[in-house]
Amino acid sequence: MGDYCLTDTIFAPATGAGAAGVAIVRVSGSLARTAAEQLAGLKNPAARYAYFRPIRDKNGELIDKGLVLYFAAPDSFTGEDVVEFQVHGGRSVIRAVLAALGDIDGCRPAERGEFSRRAVLNGKMDLTEAEGLLDLIHAETDRQRVQAAAQMSGALKTLYDAWRDLLKRHMAYLEAFIDFPEEEIPASVLNTLNADVTELARQITAHLNDQRRGQTLRDGFHMALIGPPNAGKSSLINALSQKEAAIVSETAGTTRDVVEVHLDVDGFPVILADTAGLREQADALEAEGIRRAVRQAETADLILNVSDARTYPIPNPLPNGLSGDKVMVVWNKADLAESPPPDAVSARTGAGIDALWARLCGVLHDRFCDSAGATAPVTRERYRVALGEALAALTRAGQVDEIELKAEELRLAARAIGRITGRIETDEVLDVIFRDFCIGK
Repeated sequence: MGDYCLTDTIFAPATGAGAAGVAIVRVSGSLARTAAEQLAGLKNPAARYAYFRPIRDKNGELIDKGLVLYFAAPDSFTGEDVVEFQVHGGRSVIRAVLAALGDIDGCRPAERGEFSRRAVLNGKMDLTEAEGLLDLIHAETDRQRVQAAAQMSGALKTLYDAWRDLLKRHMAYLEAFIDFPEEEIPASVLNTLNADVTELARQITAHLNDQRRGQTLRDGFHMALIGPPNAGKSSLINALSQKEAAIVSETAGTTRDVVEVHLDVDGFPVILADTAGLREQADALEAEGIRRAVRQAETADLILNVSDARTYPIPNPLPNGLSGDKVMVVWNKADLAESPPPDAVSARTGAGIDALWARLCGVLHDRFCDSAGATAPVTRERYRVALGEALAALTRAGQVDEIELKAEELRLAARAIGRITGRIETDEVLDVIFRDFCIGK
């Protein structure tokens, strides 16, 4: 998997920045035991045993007292010898431990994601599991956490490896007959192969036709509030988020840019955007805000058309193209209407907000219900691109009779799937994947 160097011993904090009760500094590589000896006086540490030791620098000065744990290769996170120093989480303590490790020849600070990258290179996890770990670190809601934990535990790896193994098995049959052309391929072998290729293409198609649920759950479900000036959009976003996220004013055109708020709606990550009021007469600055509002609505997963309850049943008119199933009318200012609809809300008084929240929960459950019990949704665009290439190759394989061409298409399909899990990769791709990791992971 490329020319990446595994000979350096790396170290980094494995816990977040800032003062804390406990901080962990992790060391991975052939000099990990040397680090344990030089900093903590441990010459032959037992694996997976916690030692309470003084931690000292190269001059013998005491840095701290803490726990030292040794994980012997290959039974560690990275597959290499690993040592963890668990010390008090003061910035000065961590800084001193890192400086002491840096004084050891052959040890250097880790780059972003370098521990996880070594785990992949050493076969401790595949790329989908590593990316699941990244998603778990950044998960903000329960449903994001569940999806990430399943991927980190190998849900996608299991699925994609099974598909690739099936293709490799049929490739082996075809290549055997290519090597021995005097042997005629039994009809049963070709029939089984064609049936398996057809079924695999069906499974990949179904896997891809998920309305991007896995990616949306990972990245967040985008909702855009849109409507005329003074429709109460800013008040509504404040009521839903229960904080003063947007400026509320009686002056039309106050909101001139998109204001985003992140919400946890029954475990679903929602990005709620307040936008500029839509009207025809506007100065240049407000017109730019309106243009951005329309663009935000066009790309949103759900549009909340905030309309004045006093105009019921005629909602606020929307620009061309902003219509269809992804539009929900929200009747606001129920406190000012003589005969408001039953589902009207008042962002000012809070009336109906709980019911609106329940409606939003229903939309999210409907959107994600098919994937709620799924263990392996598509969570990244690179998976989708590679699976599309595999599907195209399988389609071509089913359209040719020559076994040489059929074998080549199966090889291309297997290669595309292998790129997802990291069976076939380049350093450039790995650099892109691991650059989003934090230091120490």
